[in-house]
Amino acid sequence: MKTTFKVIGVILLLLIALIVIAPFLIPTDAIFNKVSEQVEQTTGRTLTIKGDKTLSVFPSLKLELNDVHFANMQTGSRQDMASMQQLAIHIPWFSIFGGEFKLEKFVINEPTILLETDKNGKANWLLFDAVAEQPQATKNNEAVKLPENFDIELGEVAIYGGSFTYLDGQTGAEHQINELELAIFLPSLREELEVKGAITYMQERFELDVKVDTPAKAIEGNAFNVTQNLSSRLLDMDFKGLIAKQGQDIKGQLVLSGDSVKDIAKWQGVELNAKENAFNAFTVKGTMHLNGNKFNLTELLATLDVLQIKGSSELHLKERLAVKANIDLGMLDLNPYLPEAVAKKQAPQQSEEQPAQPIVWDDTKIDMSGLNALDANIVIRSSGLKVNEITLGANQFTVNLKDAVASLSLDKFAAYKGNGKGKVTIDAKQSPYKIATNFSLDAIDAQPLLSDAAGFDKLMGKGSLNWDLTTSGNSQKSFINALRGTLAFEFADGAVKGANIAEMVRKGKELIKGNFGAVSEGLDTGFDDSQQTDFSALSGTFDFTNGVGKNTDLSMLSPLIRITGSGNVDLPLTTVNYRLVTGIVDSLEGQGTTDSSTGFKIPVRIKGPFHDVNISLDASKAAEEQIKEKAKDKIKDKLKGLFG
Repeated sequence: MKTTFKVIGVILLLLIALIVIAPFLIPTDAIFNKVSEQVEQTTGRTLTIKGDKTLSVFPSLKLELNDVHFANMQTGSRQDMASMQQLAIHIPWFSIFGGEFKLEKFVINEPTILLETDKNGKANWLLFDAVAEQPQATKNNEAVKLPENFDIELGEVAIYGGSFTYLDGQTGAEHQINELELAIFLPSLREELEVKGAITYMQERFELDVKVDTPAKAIEGNAFNVTQNLSSRLLDMDFKGLIAKQGQDIKGQLVLSGDSVKDIAKWQGVELNAKENAFNAFTVKGTMHLNGNKFNLTELLATLDVLQIKGSSELHLKERLAVKANIDLGMLDLNPYLPEAVAKKQAPQQSEEQPAQPIVWDDTKIDMSGLNALDANIVIRSSGLKVNEITLGANQFTVNLKDAVASLSLDKFAAYKGNGKGKVTIDAKQSPYKIATNFSLDAIDAQPLLSDAAGFDKLMGKGSLNWDLTTSGNSQKSFINALRGTLAFEFADGAVKGANIAEMVRKGKELIKGNFGAVSEGLDTGFDDSQQTDFSALSGTFDFTNGVGKNTDLSMLSPLIRITGSGNVDLPLTTVNYRLVTGIVDSLEGQGTTDSSTGFKIPVRIKGPFHDVNISLDASKAAEEQIKEKAKDKIKDKLKGLFG
């Protein structure tokens, strides 16, 4: 028994001694030369060691190479495709004794890796041309054919630290990731490849898990399946699909989601000036197809905050992005997404004692330079649209954007119980920006439209509203100040709030009767908002210059009165100044009468800011006496008519 223990002890001592002296007995240069030779035979590139080479033998052979350099393609932008501070190669003992040289594990520390294409589009990651069976007429990036008996079994490749750079030699685009912490599992070129770990891109950490069903298919240019999962603080992305033509043709199911669009924009150096309830959680689901520079997304279902978007889109990823889309937005409330300074602030509920607040146009600069970032042709449908206080019903519009000129065409338009069509053109090539609008609205409810658009709620009725207006500027205030063009309207069966002209008719009748005392009081008295004047027809045309609209053809018809008028609507100052002339008719034939006689006339002044318009009789004492004298003459004429 003692002899047995002695034998075992001697064997252990010999093994320990072998482990200790093996590094001195095994020619490390020979092993490295074997590795370097295999790399060059496989890739056609040289592997150079500028630092020390060390070898350890337990528990497996481990060759540590320092200051390692792997050559780039001849047309590359720099000499090395990859360099690293240290490369540790683990070689199983059985591969040495079995005569078949295999690699068990690579550990790469602080690598600097460059993936690039040259100006002709040739990629430096096509490493297997040296072993591939090439067709007679080989073109750049044409797929290679690996020999059936050729394989690479790397086992696990671990990468720690360093950077990874992608450089497009044709466009000059460059992207870099760093702080690599990756484990790459490659048991064979004909088995599944998996990449797991984390990377840092633009100071943001991303966890990833990528699986490729057969790397040999990718090398030979055949279609291969890929599954990718990426997660981070900013967003999560899942993709499952097929990649062909060496990455030029990608299609599959894509899912993107995140908690804050604001955070993503900030990460990209863009500050979104939006409210707390805007640009937060989002999801994008759809079937994607990237073919060359064309990216299609079909069966699109996306959400942003409370919005839901359905449809399809097509992107051309050239030097200048081009977008083509057809989407349904459902009910679209844009107010949360407008900058705080542009969106109209919600006014607090006012009690009866509180006076109405004046309108103040915002002078905050509006930046439209983003319109020059892409070209677009987008058809958009929605069941409703709200912008500031303006509310539309079901609508469809087309957006064309080309070279910073945007054209918005309303193909289907329902709003304020009416319908219409229109077009808005925005020229954002340079500041001040130019805007042109042309609209034709029919059967529109006037009061809510004017109240929402301009804060003017004095007019009620339904009818048509047409305008052709242009402006220029870079803020809401400057756009209002530069407004030019024409606006025409025709309304029926409505009313003007603030005055009861029927009461004026009553007083006029009293004048005709000679009862001057009954109306001598109040000829110069204003009328309040609790009163209104009904009309059967109201029409007119405004000519705008520098935001001031002038009208000379106002006409209002009512059963007992005919009103004509002229005046100004000053949008920059938000004031109105009108002089109406009210004629009292002798009959009750109404608006269809052909009798143009109006007896004596009563002038009315409409004046004041939009939020506090005042309507009053425009009659001085002299005018009052003149009216009285005309009334006396009228009475005489009546008497003559009655008694001959």
